[in-house]
Amino acid sequence: MRTFKRIRTRGFTLVELMIVVAIIGVLAALAIYGVRKYLMNAKTAEAKEGIGRIAKDASSAYDREGMPGDTLTLGGTAAVNNRLCGTATNLVPTAIPAGRKYQSTPAEWNEGDFANGWKCLKFTMKDPQYYQYQYSTTGTTAAGSAFSAIASGDLDGDSETSQFILGGAIRTEGTEKVVVVAPNFTESDPEE
Repeated sequence: MRTFKRIRTRGFTLVELMIVVAIIGVLAALAIYGVRKYLMNAKTAEAKEGIGRIAKDASSAYDREGMPGDTLTLGGTAAVNNRLCGTATNLVPTAIPAGRKYQSTPAEWNEGDFANGWKCLKFTMKDPQYYQYQYSTTGTTAAGSAFSAIASGDLDGDSETSQFILGGAIRTEGTEKVVVVAPNFTESDPEE
């Protein structure tokens, strides 16, 4: 006599399905957190890139040689003058963009003269921005004179601002004066 094995087709139990759903839920929560973190890092990169460029431009402006505009007497000489750009009087934009981007105009970056402000730095932004930018100095020619490039933003629109600062100063090395830029950014609440 032959015996036949009966093969039963079996489905998933409710417990197995619930375990799969729980695993998918945990993975989705981790993915949402990771994507949010990635987006915030991408937005803060604008501030770091912007103030990094401002610091580079401040250093370049110091390295440009300037001379007084006075007429020299015959046989006279004029001393070469290196100086930091003076403080930019306007913030761009005037208010911190709250949770949105701001498109600045060329006129906002054109304030000042060839010794002060954004025009002296030769700095401008053409793309929409999440941050408000500021440039300030304490002194322009003496050793110890310093500058600060500041980006302030409110990425999520909750009125809590984040701030990134990059500074530099004139230091003496022997008889030479050089501009030294800080090696790191100072950050406060970078994800706000």
